[in-house]
Amino acid sequence: VQLVESGGGLVQPGGSLRLSCAVSGSPFTEHGIGWFRQAPGKDREGVVCISGRDGGTYYGDSMKGRFTMLSDKSKNMVYLQMNNLQPEDTAVYYCAADTSAADVCSFLGPGIPFVPFNSWGQGTQVTVSS
Repeated sequence: VQLVESGGGLVQPGGSLRLSCAVSGSPFTEHGIGWFRQAPGKDREGVVCISGRDGGTYYGDSMKGRFTMLSDKSKNMVYLQMNNLQPEDTAVYYCAADTSAADVCSFLGPGIPFVPFNSWGQGTQVTVSS
């Protein structure tokens, strides 16, 4: 599966942004699919993912509320809607898929900030600054 992100850029604090991820190679519904981010000097962390096993949505710690994952099955695309962005949200955002048999997405949550997806896009930079 191949993933290509787009939509990053510069946004002011309090603003919104929607990232897009074009998925190719297989329908995204066949796998776990999600969004991660990595800020400068910090570890990569999960933002939100959808389980390929049960279709459930799982959020990284403190991500629920401002981040929403959307999808369009007809276009084989997923999106990350980000609202009320703050400077600490500045990071490279990655779209990722889990093509393994393990349902790692379902482990994402409080106390588990990262789960090992095995297919990654190149990332798109989001900068929140006035």
